[in-house]
Amino acid sequence: MPSATSQKKPSDRTSGKLFEFQAQLPRLPVPSLDETLPKYLKTLEPLLSKEKLAKTKKTVEEFAQSAQGKELQRRLEARASEPGRVNWLAEWWNDLSYMGYRDPVVPYVSYFYAYKDDKLRREPTKRAAAIVRAAWEFRRQVATGELAPEMARTTPLCSYSYSYMFNATRIPVKPSDYEATYDLAKNERIIVVRNNQFFDLQLVHDGQLLSAAEIESQLDRVVEVADSDAAVPVGILTSDNRDLWADNYKLLSEASPKNAEILEKIQSSAFLLCLDSTRPVTREEYHRTYWHGDGSNRWFDKSLQFIVCDNGKAGFLGEHSSMDGTPTCRLNDYILDQTLNNKVDLGNGAVRAGLPAPEQLRFVTPPPVVRAIEEAGSRFKSVVDQHQLRVLQYEGFGKDEIKKLGFSPDGFVQMAIQLGYFKLYGQSRATYEAAATRKFAHGRTETCRSVSNESVEFCKSFEDPLLSASEKVAALQAAVKAHGSYAKACSEGKGVDRHLLGLRLSLKPGEEKPAIFQDPAYAESSHWYLSTSQLSSEHFEGWGFSEVVPDGYGVAYTIRKDSVILHIAAMKNRFGLNSDHLAHLVKEALGEMRLAVVAAKLSETAAKPKL
Repeated sequence: MPSATSQKKPSDRTSGKLFEFQAQLPRLPVPSLDETLPKYLKTLEPLLSKEKLAKTKKTVEEFAQSAQGKELQRRLEARASEPGRVNWLAEWWNDLSYMGYRDPVVPYVSYFYAYKDDKLRREPTKRAAAIVRAAWEFRRQVATGELAPEMARTTPLCSYSYSYMFNATRIPVKPSDYEATYDLAKNERIIVVRNNQFFDLQLVHDGQLLSAAEIESQLDRVVEVADSDAAVPVGILTSDNRDLWADNYKLLSEASPKNAEILEKIQSSAFLLCLDSTRPVTREEYHRTYWHGDGSNRWFDKSLQFIVCDNGKAGFLGEHSSMDGTPTCRLNDYILDQTLNNKVDLGNGAVRAGLPAPEQLRFVTPPPVVRAIEEAGSRFKSVVDQHQLRVLQYEGFGKDEIKKLGFSPDGFVQMAIQLGYFKLYGQSRATYEAAATRKFAHGRTETCRSVSNESVEFCKSFEDPLLSASEKVAALQAAVKAHGSYAKACSEGKGVDRHLLGLRLSLKPGEEKPAIFQDPAYAESSHWYLSTSQLSSEHFEGWGFSEVVPDGYGVAYTIRKDSVILHIAAMKNRFGLNSDHLAHLVKEALGEMRLAVVAAKLSETAAKPKL
């Protein structure tokens, strides 16, 4: 079990370049009721009938004037101003959305990145060694604090989540998990997984970091040993429902003192390197490999897992609980920039004699543990088999062309997703887009509600054959502008969802829930039929995550200079969702939108009087 000190939350560092602005970051604001409630009603207008909207408007206005509404606001403001509380939302959000969430982290919580191929390193252990060297250099810069802080133009972003990047893991506990962190200087090691077997690989020998050639040599030894043996797939236990995993974690650790030691070694390691024996080719194949694989050759609780397949394809899987995507996107973009462009410091090409072999970690697996593993494997297969996936690689254009057309790339692609969904279902439904609030201390995300009156009008306009290109483009411009305005408010901590959540959580046990939270519109408007997010790198072949409701889609998208990649996931169930159809219609929407803008510009040029 982790030591008691590893369970403490890391304190905010203020030394080093990475953390130089940490003490100056503002606190996440608590918007006023006068700010949030009218904005909330505005987001409901495109989603509700006139009759439902009128009823909800009355309920919201009554809440705004009520003593209870004002008292909940007072409590929330008091919480935000408590001495020592860095962020009024952080503790609630981390528990509600992550640590207290009991469904499996894969496929429902974790996210992955798919890497571009490395033409310089086609052999899997050679590529893996280069990835490890690049990741280790990034880790060194985090440890020393010399890594530059992330900036939104001239505004520094919170670096606190970097404390959970390396040598960190999620620990299963009822009723809510926690994140354990370990001393980086005392744990200069990684865990390598091959054929369901775990190996402890020390990366520093005689005070010197292993070179890429030495790491490759050690990985070749791992492959040779693992492929000549077989093991019970203990890692699949981490794929289970969190309460079941908590029970089986206890079962596993108590089966033998040796198991507890192995768990500690896995959990305290810098990261996991998964050497898969698969050879994925298609986009769907390698997206699924990095998203969930077969559940066995992983330890899903680890914050970082790098995955390298036998054909040299590679990717990354991130555990979402304590880190959002932007820091890990930066990490992986750095690794790929270093390796694909041959910038990575590979060290001395010679392999020192006498390097100790990686230590094979053999779990003791008595019959109750084996039975638990088999049952977890069965549940994992059932969950994964319920999911469908389509990866849309749109190569017609990317962010460069979108900017030339006069649009925000994110807003343009968001509207393409809206139009594709409208084409499929004939209506717009509640849509979530993650908006970062990291300009605030310990900030994470706010919900950007992508559906607006303007977005609905845009969808209707593009489906109307009688409207001119200029009329359609005017509707598109209005929709993208409305989206950008709401997204900006979210980044300033002025969205509606987190504030409403804070008010609701400010209720004391036994107090009556206000009508605003019992109103069907509150649940309906946050039932995310589309859960979307953008993370972009020229080095990624896409990224992805799952849907968040059984009748919805998870849409992760990457906007590259000359292409757009969308990972569209959904369940196979009674709701009849179809990721193939949505992908086809989003592709259609992207083409139609560009053609309309070009046609409108040509029409405008032709209409100008010639001098």
